[in-house]
Amino acid sequence: MRHTPARPLTAESLGNALPRVQPEDPAARLLLFGIRQLGAHGLNDAATAHAFITAFGKEFRRPLLLLRTLMAEMSAASSGPIQIAPWCCARMTASEGALIEVVANVERDSERARLLLGDLLGIRRVDGMLATAHALANAFADSGMPVEV
Repeated sequence: MRHTPARPLTAESLGNALPRVQPEDPAARLLLFGIRQLGAHGLNDAATAHAFITAFGKEFRRPLLLLRTLMAEMSAASSGPIQIAPWCCARMTASEGALIEVVANVERDSERARLLLGDLLGIRRVDGMLATAHALANAFADSGMPVEV
């Protein structure tokens, strides 16, 4: 077996792995944090719960439960891995960007959101997850933090 040395990290390889800058919108950044934490540490991650309590106050349960539900549904249905970056990364993976766009646009342009989610998961039937994403977007908006990109 031949050993291949690791390639050094370059601006080009970083741009390929993390092609998008984090959104400026605080709701989208909170959603991204939740996606990263739940994806890396599981659905019962305490840091995510704390961030949602801080952001939403006593109304934190609905958006947190819906994010957990969406993450569980996507994990079960996805045909392959969904790439996520560490929580401290200032850039986003294409998968993270697509998921943020799905939640931000599901109400205005549901067909685009359906296509993005289908491409992200590598499956065609995403109606249930799209409904969860819509409920998640509504939960953020109802709490005064609509997700915008």
